[in-house]
Amino acid sequence: MTAAPSSAAITRIVAEEYGRCVATLTRVLGDIDLAEDAVQDALTVALVRWPADGVPPNPGGWLVTTGRRRALDRLRRDAVGRDKEARAAREEPPPDDEPDAPEEEGPVHDDRLRMVFTCCHPALALPARVALTLRLLGGLTTPEIARAFLVPEATMAQRIVRAKNKIRAARIPYRVPHDADLPDRLPGVLAVVYLVFTEGHATSTRDDLAAEAIRLGRLLAELMPDEPEVLGLLALMLLTEARRPARTAPDGTRVLLADQDRARWDRELVAEGLELVRRCLRRDRPGPYQVQAAINAVHASAPDAAATDWRQIVALHDQLLALAPSPVVALNRAVAVAETEGPDAARVLVDALAERLDRYHLLHAVRADLLRRLGREDETRAALDAALARTDDPDDRALLTARRG
Repeated sequence: MTAAPSSAAITRIVAEEYGRCVATLTRVLGDIDLAEDAVQDALTVALVRWPADGVPPNPGGWLVTTGRRRALDRLRRDAVGRDKEARAAREEPPPDDEPDAPEEEGPVHDDRLRMVFTCCHPALALPARVALTLRLLGGLTTPEIARAFLVPEATMAQRIVRAKNKIRAARIPYRVPHDADLPDRLPGVLAVVYLVFTEGHATSTRDDLAAEAIRLGRLLAELMPDEPEVLGLLALMLLTEARRPARTAPDGTRVLLADQDRARWDRELVAEGLELVRRCLRRDRPGPYQVQAAINAVHASAPDAAATDWRQIVALHDQLLALAPSPVVALNRAVAVAETEGPDAARVLVDALAERLDRYHLLHAVRADLLRRLGREDETRAALDAALARTDDPDDRALLTARRG
């Protein structure tokens, strides 16, 4: 055991290990709800023991072992769960010094990837697939997922419950599908991985989610090397992650892309991402993730913000709107239009999106920047107030407050 950890350290370990523990216990126990409950039980025990005893060398394995034992105890006490107990009891609990359950034989030896494919079964609606996987894989709370989807918390809670019930009722298997079934699952899987990455990249305290999404992206690229959208998503994540070292100032505040010190970008990730974009271009089968990766490649190729080829970025957003139209894409295009046609032309585009994106704080932040550039100070402050009222993220609030003055 290591030295006694702080509550903040335990919280971080729990966040990092949650998805793997749920995925492993789902394989072992055969039931998602039971696996989630088992992890919660194990976390309760950890919060009591770890502050006194220290964190075990393999905290994830400890949580899996403890959760499995608690689940088996619960099944033995529950007559309704007798047949589940018979299945689970076929495997003896692993000893404390070997806490991980044995891997199942199959094409991909990764429990978390199996979990993604289970939650992305075609029987589930696409929004439900994404939401459920974010909950189970990333351990995101319902409010965090609702924020990512721009929907009320109650709506998201119902969506997650219905998805879990559907998996149980339809007996959806926990496995990576056969090759013939992979294309039907791919859109949901890619959406899940990208939203996990987005949540990790947007929140400074959850960089583990970004790392996990990139790990899953690499696994998908190994599983489906000829699928350009898989390569496009991996390129997009790598090029975005490359900017992480420059996103934060010494005082901890967030630094916008235009103000970042590009010498601090991770050049190895940039080079890998650019090579993946070139591979996608050679395949000439464009898709939304590839186009987004190409947009990031334009930024990554510019030595500084002033050298950015904004006309190419506008053209790529036009292509993205044709492939995957959405108000958020239109908002991002308006940002690029401000650099090619001026802030007034961009403001007209942003105002046209106001009704559909009123809950989205970045719409108001972008509008505030355009109004500032037009010299309309009172309206700028009002737009910043609107943005502040629509986000609880401390990094965003600090940036917006500083801009308001």
